[in-house]
Amino acid sequence: MFGMSHETFLLLDAVVTVIGLIVLITKFKFHPFIALTIAAAFLGLTSGMPTGTIIKAFQDGFGGVLGFVGIILALGTMLGKMMAESGGADQIAQTLIRAFGKDKVQWAMMFAAFLVGIPLFFEIGFVLLIPLVFIVARRTGVSIIKIGIPLLAGLSAVHGLVPPHPGPLLAIGIFGADIGKTILYGLIVALPTAIIAGPIFGTFIAKHIPGHPNQELVDQLARETNSAELPSFSITLITVLSPVFLMLLKTFADVALPDGNLFRVWMDMIGHPISALLLALLLSLYTFGYKQGIGSSQMLKWLDASLAPTAAIILIIGAGGGFKQMLVTSGVGDVIGHMAVSAQISPILLAWLVAAVIRIATGSATVATITGAGIVVPVVGMMPGVNRELLVLATGAGSLILSHVNDAGFWLVKQYFNMTVAETFKTWTAMETILSVVGLIFILLLSLVV
Repeated sequence: MFGMSHETFLLLDAVVTVIGLIVLITKFKFHPFIALTIAAAFLGLTSGMPTGTIIKAFQDGFGGVLGFVGIILALGTMLGKMMAESGGADQIAQTLIRAFGKDKVQWAMMFAAFLVGIPLFFEIGFVLLIPLVFIVARRTGVSIIKIGIPLLAGLSAVHGLVPPHPGPLLAIGIFGADIGKTILYGLIVALPTAIIAGPIFGTFIAKHIPGHPNQELVDQLARETNSAELPSFSITLITVLSPVFLMLLKTFADVALPDGNLFRVWMDMIGHPISALLLALLLSLYTFGYKQGIGSSQMLKWLDASLAPTAAIILIIGAGGGFKQMLVTSGVGDVIGHMAVSAQISPILLAWLVAAVIRIATGSATVATITGAGIVVPVVGMMPGVNRELLVLATGAGSLILSHVNDAGFWLVKQYFNMTVAETFKTWTAMETILSVVGLIFILLLSLVV
């Protein structure tokens, strides 16, 4: 077509489609769900797919993703809401702050955010924990940037790298990775990455930009709670980390025990992400609910309220799954896979680069993860021995890079920390980029031993 080989045309078609997707989201301000749907239809039509196949491919991709991730998203959101409303997150933060002391309070904030962020979306975790930043800054006299950047790093690291967050879970489904191994590798990578981008970078940048919180926000949000009324630290930790423990136990059973072993059979069911999160949610109804004297009607209101904000995310994820399937069905994915093989590009580096470019262009980590994984997945079948779990992490790390003015998170941080745009670039944007690059380095190092 147009004097080009079929493979060259498909590759050009994919490039034009992705550019169009980016333009729709950034210039014309289309909702990502609508933009992804239009992009999928355009790719299907221009690549020569039959119209019936286009619709079926999109439906299959949409439903295939949401059949798993949609359920995980709902259960994880409800678990996070229970922890937030009961004060469990507040308890984790306060306990760690007391343990670390004033001199190392930035480390306490990073670890608190790291733990609290496991079942929570970044935005929810941020809004939940930002009052603690104000309270600690007021109590200790420590710079709000020195305290806040570690908190942001802890939340962002688990958001991009550790299931059951939707981005990593989505990539796990696309790449066919093992969830237990991904959690284990994700924690191995995310913790040191968060330490470098959080307490270490935060302490450095606070010397240049100490920050001056908005006094109105401080007066409104910095209310101190009575620790005696909160769930205990141990109970909170057990509840929040129980799904992670069950998923890791499933992976251990799969590795250590033979097929047909009774314990392995049961762990395959109990340790599945859906079962693990459901059991954790049921546990939270007792530990964060009845045990705290909270009635059924109040808990029902919390759970209902928790689901409303996830509707847009679910639609974006579903449409991303449809777009990914269009890349595969049209043959674009195979062309990219062959190119990567012939060019001998590391699949891990390729996954990171693709996700990073889309993140910078669209401002959406979710869109970057979905599209990046869809583009890179054909490489898995062409390069035997590629570690699928590390591909998940590389895509997640790439999706974190260079948050700037097209990202809602950029403005959220700017307003709460009362910074100028330039100061937000030097703090938040730099921190996100450090997370992405350092995360990639640790993933490449881990690839040498796993």
